[in-house]
Amino acid sequence: QGQFVESGGGLVQPGGSLRLSCAASRRVFNMYTMGWFRRAPGKRRELVTTITTDGQTNYVDSVKGRFTISRDSAKNTIYLQMNSLRPEDTAVYYCNAVIASSAAFSSWGQGTQVTVSS
Repeated sequence: QGQFVESGGGLVQPGGSLRLSCAASRRVFNMYTMGWFRRAPGKRRELVTTITTDGQTNYVDSVKGRFTISRDSAKNTIYLQMNSLRPEDTAVYYCNAVIASSAAFSSWGQGTQVTVSS
């Protein structure tokens, strides 16, 4: 399993910023494309952004230009820098390895809650 541990969420006003972190096992981190998913209240979990092992990134249209994914190989950790946050970004954010735009592992971490509200 991936053994993902997410952190960094919180309550922020619209227009604010947050930086999320996700630690994974070394094996998973070195072998797989990694991604951030989110589940908003009443909605299905969606893939937001991915980063390959060689650093290529991809974003869903709704976060392009506002979110940035990165990875630190020394720490087996990926990050999500979120700027210009909007109320519709409110969700529980999760990380997982990604295969064909889907989560590679059925076991998820606890996630981290992001709430954007004034």
